[in-house]
Amino acid sequence: MFLTISTTGTPERPATDVGFLLHKHPEKAQAFSTSHGTAHVFYPEASAERCTAALLLQVDPVALVRRGKGKGRGGAPDAALAQYVNDRPYAASSLLSVAMSTVFKSALNGVCRALPERAAAPLPLRIEVPALPARGGAELVTKLFGPLGWTSVDAVAVPLDEQFPEWGDSRYVRLVLEGELRLADALRQLYILLPVLDDAKHYWVAPDEVDKLLRAGDGWLADHPEQKLITSRYLSRRWGLTRQAMERLELVRLAELDDLAVESVDNAVDETTDTEEKPVPLAEQRREAILEALRAAGASRVLDLGCGQGQLVQALLKDVRFTEIVGVDVSMRALTIASRRLKLDRMGERQAGRVTLRQGSLTYTDKRLGGYDAAVLSEVVEHLDLPRLPALEYAVFGSARPRTVLVTTPNVEYNVRWESLPAGHVRHGDHRFEWTRAEFRGWAQEVARRHGYEVGFVPVGPDDPEVGPPTQMAVFTKTAEDDTEKDDTKKKEAKAA
Repeated sequence: MFLTISTTGTPERPATDVGFLLHKHPEKAQAFSTSHGTAHVFYPEASAERCTAALLLQVDPVALVRRGKGKGRGGAPDAALAQYVNDRPYAASSLLSVAMSTVFKSALNGVCRALPERAAAPLPLRIEVPALPARGGAELVTKLFGPLGWTSVDAVAVPLDEQFPEWGDSRYVRLVLEGELRLADALRQLYILLPVLDDAKHYWVAPDEVDKLLRAGDGWLADHPEQKLITSRYLSRRWGLTRQAMERLELVRLAELDDLAVESVDNAVDETTDTEEKPVPLAEQRREAILEALRAAGASRVLDLGCGQGQLVQALLKDVRFTEIVGVDVSMRALTIASRRLKLDRMGERQAGRVTLRQGSLTYTDKRLGGYDAAVLSEVVEHLDLPRLPALEYAVFGSARPRTVLVTTPNVEYNVRWESLPAGHVRHGDHRFEWTRAEFRGWAQEVARRHGYEVGFVPVGPDDPEVGPPTQMAVFTKTAEDDTEKDDTKKKEAKAA
């Protein structure tokens, strides 16, 4: 297996600086023992103008089979000959990725104490892999590397035999990548995409491979158009691991949309305490108030927006009048807990058909959320920064436009009644604000006016004569039909006539 990395430079910034970035001296030929053979690093050329580092991996296929106790690449009993006669010593595959992670570990992490500014800056790079197995051909190679910032992706199919062109091409390509990228980014791309193109792992895929995939794919995999194929192939099509990786990548994508840290987005699960505030009866009263309002509105298809760990979804499922329930939350951890709470994996087919859990950000429009009878935002709005509220408002009231919308939020005036809550503190560490009754009414009335709703207010919990109830609920009811609804109504009436 062979791979070269070339760059150019000037007398002021010599190309041989790549030796510092790779932590391998250009004047030395070095050998490293790996779990699959011996990796050699040497420099065919090294000058201020141009420098090329080469990685050569010598694989011992016989020793590899013996170490694997005879199971071979596929583990099939009829593949005994293929265990000894194969392309492992010659074609770049997951074994070369393993060697890269061993030999170029610091470079993969972008670490260079000697020249940190060079490690952080793009370099003019030319990477060549003479024999790369590509299940999917040159077209797939271009699809995988094309969106990653390379100026040129040249993948030329290798013929089966140059003397007999009629035999056609092999499944191997000669790959040449050219462009200006950080060396660490280029190495991470190769680390992931070499085994993806080979569509095979030469070692057992353990759960920690998900973490390796996400670390090496940081900054490019979440938005890659071939994300699903890359994830599935890299994890050897292990469905459970692939699903876990896809869920975490979607969370990364949603966090990037809002320019937030993943941890601040995936915060619906409190690691130390139950998210239901104490005393617990208030949470139960709030759910009962929501159920009562939904029943009064005659709703049967309900959205629980920001469903968290699924407490309200569970309560809705107990009432047969709610025929379709969709829980939406940005946190996959919360949705996983909700799924366990609801016992979805053991639920009967008819009951399971009533409920859907879906990951999504409430500040972005989603066509799938249109047409429902009611939407509930229970203890959600206070978790958003105030500048994000207009986006939430439009996504719910302007785009989804259910007939009824219920919004509950803490009444900050009541906080003085909580003996365990220090003065001036909000009820939850992630609350960005808490409204007074007047502030909440002002916001709700403006939302209703802008989007054609009427709004009423219902106290939840004991209604203190001085500071009001602990929770305040707004009940929005749509009064104006938009043009689409009017057209649909006319069509239905014409069809009935």
